[in-house]
Amino acid sequence: MFKQSTFKNVLIALTLFLGTYFTLPTLLGQEAMKRMATFLPAFLVPQNAVKLGLDLQGGVHVMVEADRAGLARDLVKQLQEDVRRVLRTERVAPTGGIVAQTRGVSLRIPDAAQRAKVLPKLRELATPVTSAILGNTGQLSLEIVDLGDGLIQLALTDAELNERIKRAVEQSSDIFRKRIDPTGNKEPSIQRQGLDRIVIQVPGAKSSKEILEVLKPGKLEFRMVAEPGAPASEIEVMEATDGQRSYTVERRVMVHGEDLVSADPGFSQQGGEPVVNFRFNVKGSQAFAKATTENVGKLFAIILDHKVISAPVINTPITQGQGYISGRFTVEGANQLAVLLRSGALPASFSLVEERTVGPGLGNDSIAAASLASAVSAVAIVIFTLATYGLLGLIAIVALVANLLLIFASMSLLGSTLTLPGIAGIVLTMAMAVDSNVLIYERIREEQHAGRSAISALDSGFTRALATILDANITTFLAGAILFLVGTGAVKGFAVTLCIGIVTTIFTAFTLTRVIVAAWYRWFKPKVVPL
Repeated sequence: MFKQSTFKNVLIALTLFLGTYFTLPTLLGQEAMKRMATFLPAFLVPQNAVKLGLDLQGGVHVMVEADRAGLARDLVKQLQEDVRRVLRTERVAPTGGIVAQTRGVSLRIPDAAQRAKVLPKLRELATPVTSAILGNTGQLSLEIVDLGDGLIQLALTDAELNERIKRAVEQSSDIFRKRIDPTGNKEPSIQRQGLDRIVIQVPGAKSSKEILEVLKPGKLEFRMVAEPGAPASEIEVMEATDGQRSYTVERRVMVHGEDLVSADPGFSQQGGEPVVNFRFNVKGSQAFAKATTENVGKLFAIILDHKVISAPVINTPITQGQGYISGRFTVEGANQLAVLLRSGALPASFSLVEERTVGPGLGNDSIAAASLASAVSAVAIVIFTLATYGLLGLIAIVALVANLLLIFASMSLLGSTLTLPGIAGIVLTMAMAVDSNVLIYERIREEQHAGRSAISALDSGFTRALATILDANITTFLAGAILFLVGTGAVKGFAVTLCIGIVTTIFTAFTLTRVIVAAWYRWFKPKVVPL
């Protein structure tokens, strides 16, 4: 009765040791870990510390919104090309061409026979709208209507436009992460808000300018500078990035940025100026080689976001699929451009909705306030527990300290970020941990008052309180899990620490506390439990 197996004791001791081990970077700091690495093998030194969130260490908060109208225009252009392809295949020429509208296109085919031949092919353009979660939604991407008098209208459905926006935002979130944190050290928080907005939080960032700089579309194209006398329909005028000149370039894109394999900052061999070295994949290399071979002596425009970065002369064919972009860059500018190109073009344009910089001073105030609140809570818990349960209360406090170590160790392993709501979750967990011990000790007290011996009361108290504690904690855990799944930002931070704390609380209440109480009983063999 009331015994613990050696295996369980060893497992508990190992868990506590690992919990303390993985909490060391958080407790001692990274400098202490570096000093430790000087006399220990690197693999034995823990590296991951619990990182502080934006509200604790300061940083930048930015909210951007996808350009719904711009995305719709791009979809309409694609729809125009698809309709044009169908008409070309069926050898049908519409009267007045294919007219672009806000959400679709319209065309007029007066001949009834031609219209009857084309309509089924146009209806094939309406594909099922599929969602990553729901699969086939049962809706179509296009609404195709014969308005009579030869007029046919094709319009994007709301379901298709919303799904495209959702996909664009999800893809853009991944691209933003690659651009903002190419080395994986900044730990930004990038989350979708609603259908078309993204909230970006970068703890430790000093200015929003460096963040906004990498949120540009980053669409790279290589085109030829147009020769004099080129047809107006085949050319367009683009400004240079310096704003001091403009170029007339061909509309035809010779090489697309999507074929870019790598882009890295470097320095030119001639003048030592900052440049961006790039390399294409096989498809891009072939297109680049063909373009440079056929246009030796001509200007080749390098275009980013519809602005000409530079327009060098093609001196010799470039057949290896690599080169460099120069444009009077600073070292920082070359590095930012390399990050933009390396992470890929955005599927949609974004506009700034909200911008906020949290200074480190405000973060320090938050830490001070949170530390004071935590300290007051901890002192109150200690006083209550010792005053109410005496020696067993002291054991509960030891278990509570172990609980906190395990919480921070788990957060370190999971790479979680500690925020003010997260601290609130930890404080709540402390209260719940003590509550578990209260349930156990009160049950022991009841069993002892009912006439049971000390050993029987202890065993019965831990055993019979288990169901009640599990029921309460599992219910709270489910609520925390739902908060994590549907919440964002601060809500997620609270949910993470709450759920971790519940798991560690159950462990310390029914393993660690029981082991210590059992050891105390075997050592002193009291006739009565001092409650």
